[in-house]
Amino acid sequence: MARKKSGKRKGKAAKQAKQNPEYEREDLKKAPHTFVIARGKVGNNVGQLVKDVRRVMEPFTASNLKVRKKNVLKDFVAVAGPLGVTHLVIFTKTDKGVNMKFSRLPRGPTLSFKVENYSLCKDVLSTLKRQQTYASQFQHSPLLVLNNLAREGMHFKLMSTMFQNMFPSINIHRLKLNTIKRCVLFTYDPDTNMVDFRHYNIKVVPMGMSRGVKKLLQSKVPNLKKYEDVSEYILGGGNLSESEAEPDGDQNEVDLPQQVAGRGNEASQKSAIRLTEIGPRLRLQLVKIEEGLCEGDIIFHQFVTKSAKQIEELKERREEKKMIKAQRKAEQNENVKKKEQLKEENKQRSLAGIKRKKTATENTAVNEENPDDSSDDDTKYYKQEVGEEPDADLMLSRTSKRKPFRQDSSEKRKRPRSQSQPQGVQGNRNFKKQRNEGPGKPGFKGQKGFKRKPFDDGKGAGEQKKFGPKGKVYRVKGTKGPMKGKRSR
Repeated sequence: MARKKSGKRKGKAAKQAKQNPEYEREDLKKAPHTFVIARGKVGNNVGQLVKDVRRVMEPFTASNLKVRKKNVLKDFVAVAGPLGVTHLVIFTKTDKGVNMKFSRLPRGPTLSFKVENYSLCKDVLSTLKRQQTYASQFQHSPLLVLNNLAREGMHFKLMSTMFQNMFPSINIHRLKLNTIKRCVLFTYDPDTNMVDFRHYNIKVVPMGMSRGVKKLLQSKVPNLKKYEDVSEYILGGGNLSESEAEPDGDQNEVDLPQQVAGRGNEASQKSAIRLTEIGPRLRLQLVKIEEGLCEGDIIFHQFVTKSAKQIEELKERREEKKMIKAQRKAEQNENVKKKEQLKEENKQRSLAGIKRKKTATENTAVNEENPDDSSDDDTKYYKQEVGEEPDADLMLSRTSKRKPFRQDSSEKRKRPRSQSQPQGVQGNRNFKKQRNEGPGKPGFKGQKGFKRKPFDDGKGAGEQKKFGPKGKVYRVKGTKGPMKGKRSR
């Protein structure tokens, strides 16, 4: 019996997406994408701030981007093109404070801000009585609001343009209100020259009904056991405390053009827009604007003002550095080409030598197998040049060639015997054997006729002793002096 397949069945759209893994909507490709990174040692707090800002820029950012110590700015620029990344946000930390840069990839400009103070998401949420955070609110990009940035000055125009291009544009004819879940606010304070950054959650609630009715419309029904009738709860306002009361007015009441998720949010009905801060908070001060990507001419500086002559000198100095760098790079490229050329020549010479050696080996093998071929060629050549057959003795001397001597590398040469070594002793092994086989030794068995080597004990030159069974000593003919007794053991 066939096993029944478990799990959810895939629809047509899922199958098509699996067949076309590289498929992506055109509006998603054109949407601005952002890298948020930290450079250098920034500490745990700034590292958490980087993660919070990535959370703000979702879904068009790399949430789990890992930056190594060896990575440089060129690495991110090289990767940004294929991935469609358009902006780069960089956090750095010095002894004086935290800095934040907004850059347009790949050629700039770059806006440098000083972070006067900041608050993390966890700090902001800890101050709220009811936190408005859920996973689906980060599935769509936030709504951008710029406040008080439409001022005179080139740096204001650059700031507003940079902030606008970091978030996808909104088409009001195709916009769905259910996709607007968050809001990002940039507010300029002219008194302090600061830019305040805020991040809010957007909630839509129906108007024209009491708080008690709104609670009854929720999925979680309130506890009504202390009321005798539901009218007491509705007319009494649900016994709300002052902290739970949320005042609404003309400033946040709108007529919905579409139906919005939530009970009571119908089209053409009045609803209230309520914002709840979810963090992080940033207070920024613009320091300077650079023409390139973290380099180039300084278009605007908040604290330093230079004359036209100083600007020209800096420009000439910068051009000179570029020329020196280009010249040094060209020299390095030439040296690399020369080394590659020499390497290729050595390689070709090595290959030619290997080929010659292989050919010579093959020719030698052929001559050894067919020695008569060379003699036939010599005979033919001699007949063609001289006009007569050569003598047999002449060709015989050509054919009787000596084969080249080949010494086998595996064969080891025998080491010649040293002249100082005695002829009677053949190595340490035989010497030890003779030493242990005498009378009184463990290896001695009392063989008859055992002979020792000549020795001189002071009683006569050239004396020899002969030992018989049980260690008895006998005199050998031709020796001098008496030999009596037994050999001591």
